Amino acid sequence: MKSIKEIRKENFAKAIDERCDGNQSVAAERLGYSTPSLVSRYATGAKDIGDKAARKMEVVFGYPENWMDTSRNSGPDEAPGGLTPLPNTTTLSVTISQYDTGGRMGAAGVELKDQPGVIESWRVSREWLEKNVRGYAQVNSLCIVTGFGDSMRPMFNPGDPLIIDSSVRSVEFDAVYFFRVGSEGFIKRLQRVPGKGLLAISENPAYRDWVIDPTMDLEVFGRVLKVWRSEDF
Repeated sequence: MKSIKEIRKENFAKAIDERCDGNQSVAAERLGYSTPSLVSRYATGAKDIGDKAARKMEVVFGYPENWMDTSRNSGPDEAPGGLTPLPNTTTLSVTISQYDTGGRMGAAGVELKDQPGVIESWRVSREWLEKNVRGYAQVNSLCIVTGFGDSMRPMFNPGDPLIIDSSVRSVEFDAVYFFRVGSEGFIKRLQRVPGKGLLAISENPAYRDWVIDPTMDLEVFGRVLKVWRSEDF
């Protein structure tokens, strides 16, 4: 019978293949490690995966609790350590809820101009999530935002669904973000401009780019990972 150390090592390697396309650098980034070296040591067995690290990996990679401790090679009725084998994770569903700014949305809080209603939630399979959404920190950090305004056309239209990673709270690299400046909410491509701040870029050429300088009240709600563009027929 395999030891728990061997089981965790094998499952960690499997998680990297399934959740990070086999890329240890991606795994290190999602786990919050400064370099991929620790990921490599875990994956090769040079360093044992402790209980705390195993639980963190399950959360970050979107697996059920104790997935790291369950041998994938066990028989159908029993797993090492008396654990009941876990179901295939591709059959489990995930609810992606509407982004909640803690009551700050609405007339007395963050204003989302021209928002045509909201999408409250999506329920999707883990298989759909893994095949269609990339680069998120963990499943629990995913939220849905309803597109508003026409400044980002043709990327998306008002009312279209956007999936964001709400664990992203700062602009570390150029991408599309959901954020507020003062009391107004925006979805824009943010580009860092040395010595000036952030350049807010619209996809719609009818809108001019503008600068968010360090004196402005900026709060990042998340990075946009996926958008859908609707068409009327």
